[in-house]
Amino acid sequence: MVTLSPNLQAKLSQPLKIDSFEVKSRVLQSPLSGVTDLVFRRLVRRYAPDSMMYTEMVNATGLHYVKQLPKIMEVDPNERPISIQLFDCRPDFLAEAAVKAVAEGADTVDINMGCPVNKITKNGGGSSLLRQPEVAEAIVREVVQAVDVPVTVKTRIGWNDQEITILDFAKRMEDAGAKMITVHGRTRAQGYNGNARWEWIARVKEVLSIPVIGNGDIFSVEAAVKCLEQTGADGVMCSRGTLGYPFLVGEIDHFLKTGELLAPPTPIQRLECAREHLQALWEYKGDRGVRQARKHMTWYAKGFVGAADLRGKLSLVDDVNQGLDLIDRAIENLVQNGYEPELEADSSFALV
Repeated sequence: MVTLSPNLQAKLSQPLKIDSFEVKSRVLQSPLSGVTDLVFRRLVRRYAPDSMMYTEMVNATGLHYVKQLPKIMEVDPNERPISIQLFDCRPDFLAEAAVKAVAEGADTVDINMGCPVNKITKNGGGSSLLRQPEVAEAIVREVVQAVDVPVTVKTRIGWNDQEITILDFAKRMEDAGAKMITVHGRTRAQGYNGNARWEWIARVKEVLSIPVIGNGDIFSVEAAVKCLEQTGADGVMCSRGTLGYPFLVGEIDHFLKTGELLAPPTPIQRLECAREHLQALWEYKGDRGVRQARKHMTWYAKGFVGAADLRGKLSLVDDVNQGLDLIDRAIENLVQNGYEPELEADSSFALV
């Protein structure tokens, strides 16, 4: 049984304060490259209306050389609170990009200092900044001077097991002007392997006065509560747990506010969400959206008879109607096998 301690419940009943900006939820949706576009964020927000959402990370150098903002920076004026995440190693380019992010509607600007992917780190961005703390400090200072919204940082505990530098690094970020830090409890060398080491998040919380958000292995309400209890963090950020499951942020948020566990979605509800996701991506991005939807569709298709076969077919979809037909037939098969049909999906998700 999942329970909250009285002290934790009292803390979580208060808004999350990021400097002067307040968020009415202690559960955040992580920025995920190729995932957290406008369509995905709208789905997550349906179930978690108060939670902070993040765009996919934006390359500040690329932004410097284009006249038109990339589509991944597009935000709905009504989707608040929203943060735009940036990455790079050039303080001046990041400051310039931050100004554009605020003009686009960002409530906060987040600097990615944790991405472990080689194509990012080899150019000095992401988690490579853990090895360049002076550059990271300069980035935060310059971005803070450039914008009038809170600047936050997302990072990891270190480069590898021999270089776990998060305590000094996090303090530097706070001193440079960061108003919140999210710590993924893995090193860069770990990637997404092994367990997240939440004990380091707890140690960061002990040395900082700004909010600390725990990240890593938050795949359920139970995991979120354990992370909060063990670390004393001010909130949790969901990442891979939301792939094919945009319900997670809302489930955790609801529990933290009420102590009530929501019933998990049925296979039919998940497939109806997949259908809606596919349709919306096609309306928003055309055929490119359909290709991007393949991975999402395979993430949704889990945990029921015939799911493996459906995943294989959905991974090859190149036409929206083909994908919708596959999902419709899967839903029909589930109904025939005893699942009750669900109510019609909320039409407010339609993109206009």
